[in-house]
Amino acid sequence: MADTADQKKSDHRRRVRVPRPPAWWPLPACALLGMVAGGAYGVLKAPEYAATSYVVAVPNEATEPATALGFAQAYARIATSSSTLAYAQPRAGIGARQLRTRVRAETSPDSPMIAITGTSKSPAEAADIANAVADALSLSSNQAAKNTGVQLILFNQAVAPTDPASPSAPVSGAVGLCAGGLLGGLWLLAKPARRRRGTSAAEAGAGAVAPAEPTTGTVVEEYASLPAQSEPTPAKEKESVR
Repeated sequence: MADTADQKKSDHRRRVRVPRPPAWWPLPACALLGMVAGGAYGVLKAPEYAATSYVVAVPNEATEPATALGFAQAYARIATSSSTLAYAQPRAGIGARQLRTRVRAETSPDSPMIAITGTSKSPAEAADIANAVADALSLSSNQAAKNTGVQLILFNQAVAPTDPASPSAPVSGAVGLCAGGLLGGLWLLAKPARRRRGTSAAEAGAGAVAPAEPTTGTVVEEYASLPAQSEPTPAKEKESVR
């Protein structure tokens, strides 16, 4: 009766055993975690606005157009320099160090136009930053226009944007979902490799520890084939030659 009760208990434990999760569980778990983290980042972070102002390099009558294109590339590099930002600081209304982190200048190798973009949490401040740097760059470059033969003219002023440039919560969640799914897939790809390395190491250890097979039977057979020391070796009878 006791054996029957123990058997019933063991059968009951087997029935209530929780099933193990599937092997591919890291993929959806990482994807879900990435989506939640990306969505939370998009919700908690304050939106950022960007406004762009355009200036164009115009050559003088005695200057070739290709020269204006080269000077546009050069002026784009000095748009965020200390001297240019020192001129733009009073109009921008922020410090020079903070202004350097909120402005960028871009140009194209095919056109002598420079795009100056200001970023801020306020749409009006972003437009003020872009216009201040564009005016400062035009002023500093026009002072040397007699020597260079190229002057910068304001092509389009920046206006306060209506939509933020930073990604929204759904976009951040989608990016987090993709990143989490990628990490989960990499985890699944690396997991079988670790298992194979562990199995090969275990087999190598077992082979090194396992003793050699006994050769008792072979030794006994070779010993039995030898003649005993106490028994004389029979001499072969020589045939008499008549």
